[in-house]
Amino acid sequence: MSPDSGVQEHVASLRVVAPSDAAAAGRICFNAFKTIAERHDFVRDFPDPETAIGLMEHIAARTDVYGVVAEAAGRLVGSNFLWVDGEVAGVGPITIDPAVQDAGIGRKLMEAVLAHATARGLRSVRLVQAAYHNRSMSLYTKLGFDAREPLSVLQGPTLALAIEGCTVRAAEVSDAAAADVLCRRIHGHTRTVALHRAIGQGAGRIVERDGRITGYATEIGFFGHAIGETNEDLQALIGAAPVFTGPGFLLPTRNGALLRWCLERGLRIVQPMTLMTVGHYQEPRGAFLSSILY
Repeated sequence: MSPDSGVQEHVASLRVVAPSDAAAAGRICFNAFKTIAERHDFVRDFPDPETAIGLMEHIAARTDVYGVVAEAAGRLVGSNFLWVDGEVAGVGPITIDPAVQDAGIGRKLMEAVLAHATARGLRSVRLVQAAYHNRSMSLYTKLGFDAREPLSVLQGPTLALAIEGCTVRAAEVSDAAAADVLCRRIHGHTRTVALHRAIGQGAGRIVERDGRITGYATEIGFFGHAIGETNEDLQALIGAAPVFTGPGFLLPTRNGALLRWCLERGLRIVQPMTLMTVGHYQEPRGAFLSSILY
C-alpha cells in the first residue's frame, strides 16, 4: 500500500468516494503500485489497469468500507479506504497519482480515515505496507503506527497435500461462532464480517482435529486471512488450498518453522511486507496468516 511535483498540498481537497470514481481511482491505483514496484525491482501487485479498476468498483459498492478521494486542479489524484470489521479496521489501498507524489496528499488521506476510525470508536487500525517502500514506512510511523510483524508474501504451485490428524472442509454458517471464539483467543478480536463473507462466497475453509475446530481460512491469498492453534492447522489449510489468490499469501516471517515448511515444498518469497498497527494490539497466541489489510 503506497502513499505519496507539481500539486501543492493546499489545493488538494478530500471527499467521500463515489461509484463513479472507480475508473479514475483504479487507473491511479495501478500506476502507483506499478511505479513503486518497478522502481524497487519487484513484481507489481496488479497485472493490468482493469484488475485495479475492478477492485475499486468492488470497494466502492461495499457498505463496510469507508472511502475518500483527493482532488486537485479538477481531477482525482488519490484515494484511501478503511475496511471496518467489528472493533478493528484495516487501511488500504492508499494510492496517489505518481505525477503528484510528495505533496502531502498521502498524509491527508491517512488522516481522513484515521479520523473516521476515531469517530466510530474503533479499538485499532491496522495496515500492511511494502517493506521496501521507505517513504510509506516513515509516513505511517509519524502518524502513530507501530511495526508489529514482518511478513513474507509466498506464491507457487498448489501443494495438494493433507496433514495427518487434520480434516479440512468448507466452512458453514454454523461454524462461525466457534471460529470467532478461536480468533478472539489468538488475536484478541474477531473478524466476523470477513468470515461470513467468505462463507457466503464458498471460499471459507475449516480445519478440525479430533472433531474440534482448530483453525479456519477465509482464503489462502492476498485478501484472505487464516488462523490456527498450531502450525499444523495452517499447514493443512495451505496444503488443501486450490489456489493462492492474488500475489500470494502473507506469512509472518518470524514463524520460521512454517516458513521453512513452505519453502521446502517449492513455494517462494515474492516480497517482504510489514504489519503495522495503531491502538490496541495483542501479540498473537497461535499461528496465523495476515491479509493485505491486517
